[in-house]
Amino acid sequence: MTDTNGEAIAILGGTGDQGLGLALRFAKAGRRVVIGSRKADRAVSAAEEVCQTIPGADVTGCENSEATGQAAIVIISVPFEHTAGTVKGIKDALSEGQILVSMAVPLATAVGDGAMRTVGIWQGSAAELVQSLAPSGVDVVSAFQNVSAHRLRQLDQPVDCDVVVSGKKAPRSKVIELCKLVPGLRGLDGGPLSNARIVEDITALLIGMNIRYKLPDGLGIRFTGLPE
Repeated sequence: MTDTNGEAIAILGGTGDQGLGLALRFAKAGRRVVIGSRKADRAVSAAEEVCQTIPGADVTGCENSEATGQAAIVIISVPFEHTAGTVKGIKDALSEGQILVSMAVPLATAVGDGAMRTVGIWQGSAAELVQSLAPSGVDVVSAFQNVSAHRLRQLDQPVDCDVVVSGKKAPRSKVIELCKLVPGLRGLDGGPLSNARIVEDITALLIGMNIRYKLPDGLGIRFTGLPE
């Protein structure tokens, strides 16, 4: 692992809407971003798009395993049906002390059903599935599932959303700090990784509400009554 100080952030699946949105936001905040994809040329194209949007951005693109080896925090932003394969594909590139962030939601679209429902997972949640596949010593954290991809890409506007972060205390604290890089996002302590199963289900609820209220830009969630 070439970066152990947390400065670089790798986003696997950074060619998709939500992953690219996070890449844009983190790059705008001045962080070094490495976009990963199964196909290196797609990652390079996505990195070029970020650099064109944000002049001077420190963003590169490469194949998933190569991207994984360049950052202390690795965010997996791929559809649920590709999550297990992605983790297995980068397993040899992961090393002790890295943080692996799961954004996956087990939407029923993975089995040909609607996005307003989720499917059951033996491990309990997509994040716990990732944990079961990750090497020993790699900390898995659940975060960012409920952040609208459309609002991430509206760079002139804050993202009005809370991010519930679950996992072991030390790594989840580092991911909570990442949320501060995006204006409007607030990272909240979601406790142990097992709570990810609750947070992931909220995504299906929000998708249904977006449809019913005709909100293409997407809803955000806020928790009230918390100390400032």
